[in-house]
Amino acid sequence: MDQPGPGQVAQTPTCYRHSDRETYIRCQRCERPICPDCMRSAAVGFQCPDCVAEGARSTRQARTAYGGTRPTRPGAVTQLLIAANVSIFVLVLAAGGVGSVLLSKLALVPLRTGLVIEGRPTLVEGVADGAVWQLVTSMFTHVEIWHIGFNMLALFILGPQLELLLGRARFLALYLMSGLVGSAAVYWLSAPNSLTIGASGAIFGLMGALLVVAVKVKGDVQSLLTLVAINLVITVLGSSFISWQGHLGGFVGGLVIGGVLVYAPRRRRTAWQVAGLTVVGLLTLAAIAVRTLTLT
Repeated sequence: MDQPGPGQVAQTPTCYRHSDRETYIRCQRCERPICPDCMRSAAVGFQCPDCVAEGARSTRQARTAYGGTRPTRPGAVTQLLIAANVSIFVLVLAAGGVGSVLLSKLALVPLRTGLVIEGRPTLVEGVADGAVWQLVTSMFTHVEIWHIGFNMLALFILGPQLELLLGRARFLALYLMSGLVGSAAVYWLSAPNSLTIGASGAIFGLMGALLVVAVKVKGDVQSLLTLVAINLVITVLGSSFISWQGHLGGFVGGLVIGGVLVYAPRRRRTAWQVAGLTVVGLLTLAAIAVRTLTLT
């Protein structure tokens, strides 16, 4: 640092971002003066905001085995999904539960049908009549405590594992798209006047994807197959009140989507995954469109 000459007064350094603030603290990286408001803790000393931002851009983020950004809080997306399901469950109960107007709006009804709503016969619009949101909202809707209890327990167990393996964005895509494929299967295979709710399609999609991962890494496939078999038996035995269509569609969707995410070539993996998911999404939407034409 230059020393002041005879007759000169040493100038007090000021923050490079706040010229009216005197400071004797300097950034450990670029050595510019920084005031307390601009100090950012670093491995050694403090850095200025510009150097911190530049370091974040130049530091490569840790990636999962299948291309996603490794989550710092595994299970965060799972917790949000559980919160969404529970919130809608509470809203449906508050609105009257079975036979409420809200349930008739959120549940998947393939075609306009008459239902008893709040004690009165009411004509309820279905997906084929324009209520396409039901394909998604039905995935988050429950009305029985045992139903949401089993589904959220399964999500709590399976979700964080896949979230850590795939990354948050890919896990969320797997969950939502598996649920949508399950809804499409319900739309095609259920009676036109049926009413279907529940996250089971998405949950079965997680099981299918986890099975794909186990096969890829030569893991404990036997245990997963046993889990799938148990759920299959429960679905068959309870077919009078359980949507086997949603379970089947979600599981197949999970297998396909899991295969796209896990077996995508390492070179340009993200591009391959996006292309594969786009194809699955377009085929699902095409199936929904064709079913709508057959119903109307």
